[in-house]
Amino acid sequence: MASAPQIGTQVPDFTLPGGVLTGDRFERRDYVLSLQRGRPLVLAFYPGDDTSVCTKQLCSYSSGLEQLQDQNAEVWGISPQDVDSHDRFARKYDLRMPLLADTDRRVARAFGVTAPGIGLRRAVFLIGSDGTLHWKHVALLGATFQSLDTLARHLGGMATT
Repeated sequence: MASAPQIGTQVPDFTLPGGVLTGDRFERRDYVLSLQRGRPLVLAFYPGDDTSVCTKQLCSYSSGLEQLQDQNAEVWGISPQDVDSHDRFARKYDLRMPLLADTDRRVARAFGVTAPGIGLRRAVFLIGSDGTLHWKHVALLGATFQSLDTLARHLGGMATT
């Protein structure tokens, strides 16, 4: 397993297929991390679409998206399911953030969040507008998730540093 990026270092670039629910359309495209430079990014790795804790987590982030966007941040959800699964998941719960498909877990390995038996650890990485890692949380157990308020607080701290 690769080690996760360290605070203050550049995060590894990647490109993943995904989509975002806009109105009643799920708009598919490739998401390239390096093209996100210029604004903060929240990467939320989650084990699976339409599972209880993942659904609560992503619904929380989606319903509070404006709070993060007010800090000029975007949120990307990343899991091993394919884009068709993400389409169904986003429509079912009206999720308004991009959902990216890491079907071969290549990106999860690069961020050090794969785990034997469970596949993928629930994790959040806050990446600054310059592409460096400012904060991270990798869960040992996936039963809980970092709250929207916690993310907003850390994003606010990035703006002052």
